[in-house]
Amino acid sequence: MKTQDNETSDLLVTARPDLKNRVDAWLDHLSDERRLSDKTLLAYERDLRQFLRFLTNHLGGAPAIKDIAALRPADFRAFLASRRKQGVQSRSLARGLAGIRSFLKFLERRGEVNAAASAAVRPPRQAKSLPKPVSSRDAIDVTSGDFALESAAWIEARNAAVLTLLYGCGLRISEALSLTGGMAPGPGTKTLRIVGKGRKERIVPILPAVCEAVSEYMKLCPYAIDPSGPLFLGARGGPLNPRMIQLAMEKLRGALGLPDSATPHALRHSFATHLLAGGGDLRTIQELLGHASLASTQIYTEVDSAHLLAAYDKVHPRK
Repeated sequence: MKTQDNETSDLLVTARPDLKNRVDAWLDHLSDERRLSDKTLLAYERDLRQFLRFLTNHLGGAPAIKDIAALRPADFRAFLASRRKQGVQSRSLARGLAGIRSFLKFLERRGEVNAAASAAVRPPRQAKSLPKPVSSRDAIDVTSGDFALESAAWIEARNAAVLTLLYGCGLRISEALSLTGGMAPGPGTKTLRIVGKGRKERIVPILPAVCEAVSEYMKLCPYAIDPSGPLFLGARGGPLNPRMIQLAMEKLRGALGLPDSATPHALRHSFATHLLAGGGDLRTIQELLGHASLASTQIYTEVDSAHLLAAYDKVHPRK
């Protein structure tokens, strides 16, 4: 898989032909075998391209395989320092280093380099950021579709249906908008098959409220919904742009007086946090969210603990 943004040709300048061929092979590996999303592939390629551009200046010429094999920890630290001077934040630096390591490990498996030098470099420390869910009451209000903020009733119903899928099933926007007309949950639907990140499939249960919201949208939608086409349509009948859901949430934030952290993705966080608070176990929540690692799900235990401590500090008589 070779990405096609305007900077891809830079690799011709910042890498010798033998190294460029390995980059292409690595991207194909990520796409075909690891099945990473196009967005992730673009980020990995961009990060590697920045590293190769740095090496071109650092080494005095476009690097080849032999130059990559000769790198030392100090070279990687110099790269991170140069990016830091450009104002790049710790999270982006850590992601970039992870992409570079992935490429080097790919070369190591081919017996062409030793990836130990990059592994010896610690990624920058990142400030810990907890998800910011909305309250259960606010989540219900957001998904109610009762505010008449849109120009047409069917658009109001569409937005409510998408947001209800995010909160009721813990979906990402991309997952909700990838549903086809033939996958639409109807009366009596119990589960939904979702294709998430890395094209991994999972089964999520469907609440009656979700089925009702989707059915109401389909009843009001003025366009024919093709079973093989997108379930959620834009104002002109084409596939719905996720930006429209983000804008709808902005309007709802204003109507309900919610903070800027109340985004569509916050409804997915709310799904997980409210399940955990209600007694759900982490393994089940991990499966429902489609997390590859339990560590990604465990962060919600910290969110739940933070809420409990805040409530304790607010009401305890000996505060």
